[in-house]
Amino acid sequence: MKIKDIQQQLAARGYTPGPIDGIWGRQTIAAVRRFQTRHGLEPDGVVGPLTLAALFQGAPAAAAPTPLSLTGFDDPSLVWFQEARRLIGTREKPGKGDNPEILDWASEQGLKSIYTGDDIPWCGLFVGHCVSSTLDREATPSSLLSARAWERFGIPITPTPGAIMVFWRESRGSGKGHVGFYAGEDDTGAFRILGGNQSDSVSLAWLGKDRFLGARWPATVPPPVPRSVRVARTASLSWNEA
Repeated sequence: MKIKDIQQQLAARGYTPGPIDGIWGRQTIAAVRRFQTRHGLEPDGVVGPLTLAALFQGAPAAAAPTPLSLTGFDDPSLVWFQEARRLIGTREKPGKGDNPEILDWASEQGLKSIYTGDDIPWCGLFVGHCVSSTLDREATPSSLLSARAWERFGIPITPTPGAIMVFWRESRGSGKGHVGFYAGEDDTGAFRILGGNQSDSVSLAWLGKDRFLGARWPATVPPPVPRSVRVARTASLSWNEA
């Protein structure tokens, strides 16, 4: 199930979601809320199982929801995680200059005067963009540029697809850290993390479980039954997240 499928179905039922572009923006959220209100569902803007079933009721088989992927990438309720996936490959601009997309994330968060270049660590900024652009009622940390500030975000949860994962960097007592999204784990002590500023890009990287500080979940989204996703690791551990 993709965001475009949901947008197309909303449009077909007369709930204008904005551009059918696969991006979970405020127009799509508003359309979901209108649909939920009309159908007696909790108008939270999250396409959970009940909303999904109602939205696709009577739809042609080809448009019906497909099974969720093991990684959670295709789970329509994890809209912040899908936004993170969409941005894989976004990179800092090498040398002089900055990637305007990363600077736009800072402007969205009211941090234009503070975040002046993509050479400033942006893993927290990336997570902040993914959360605030898809969950319009979710509060983000006031100092979201600090990865360790995400230890206080939302509610605690056991690592599961889409969870916000916080790690220490350099040393546990340094105050420095890294933050990204759970995308799996191996059997030898590492988490697979979808995050920003990993080798200067939005990418998948492996971080040691000995650096793990905690997992968090958006307070405005019903927490799932946590599940681990086992992935075979074919790359070394990351130590380059700044």
